[in-house]
Amino acid sequence: MLSSGDLYALATGFFWSFSVILMRISGFSIPPLPLTFFKSTLAILGFGVVFLIVGGPLWPDYDGMTWLRLIVSAVLGISIADTMFVAALNRLGASLQAVADCIYAPSVAFVGFLMFGEGLTVWETIGGALVVSGVFVGMVRTKEIKEPRDLVLGTALAAGSHIIMAVGILMVRDVIQEGSLVWIAGFRFVVATAALALFAMIRGEGSTLLLAFQRRDTWKVTVPMALLGPFLATLFWIAGFKYLTAGRAAIYNQMSTVFIILLAWLVLKEEMTTRKSIGVVLAIAGAVLVGMNG
Repeated sequence: MLSSGDLYALATGFFWSFSVILMRISGFSIPPLPLTFFKSTLAILGFGVVFLIVGGPLWPDYDGMTWLRLIVSAVLGISIADTMFVAALNRLGASLQAVADCIYAPSVAFVGFLMFGEGLTVWETIGGALVVSGVFVGMVRTKEIKEPRDLVLGTALAAGSHIIMAVGILMVRDVIQEGSLVWIAGFRFVVATAALALFAMIRGEGSTLLLAFQRRDTWKVTVPMALLGPFLATLFWIAGFKYLTAGRAAIYNQMSTVFIILLAWLVLKEEMTTRKSIGVVLAIAGAVLVGMNG
């Protein structure tokens, strides 16, 4: 029987897959930076409402190093990784992005090994190799990719986003296990959104930062996208890491790959090639091995 942690991790993949499809549609008219700023801001509002309902200390009694880790975690895992993810999605399309997303599970295992010395078993190593091979097989240029270089750059951005995301969440895993999920998630988004605004100002892109707020014609897509992904999926994602081992949570999260590819085919009419299908099977098989032995 599935535990509450299992259900949380499965719900992450379900909500995230719908958000990614809407994110792909939003990306046709909104660039990565203002889109990330928009969805992060709405996530803050969502977490704020939930926090008012469930209650808890407004300013936890953490030491200086814990506060620093939370801040760095937010900048890495949301400000940087999320923006890279949207940029990759715009270049690859939803289904190829889903294939690249299979790097997520071995990334969590590998980062856990580097940061905490968590040993990699033979099966985890084999699983990681299967994921990488699946990504290489599946990442073939389709009609969604306009320029050949977009395939290489998009894959690099997708892989990098998941590695950075894994570092960001695992570096505060102990804080998550002991603290309030809602408060921690909300705080990370507040820090990340502030960092995005600062980055935009430094680059002289402050005038475009609010583009997604100004484009009311896109709200029917961008608002549910923000609520399903950055808010609901993030909440369940953190809950999964709180109640499950990193590997087990990662494999349940990886089910989003299946959901995204099916939705991309049904909703976006993206091409489903034989090679892409083989890549998906290899990548998911590898992710399963990593998760089952994590």
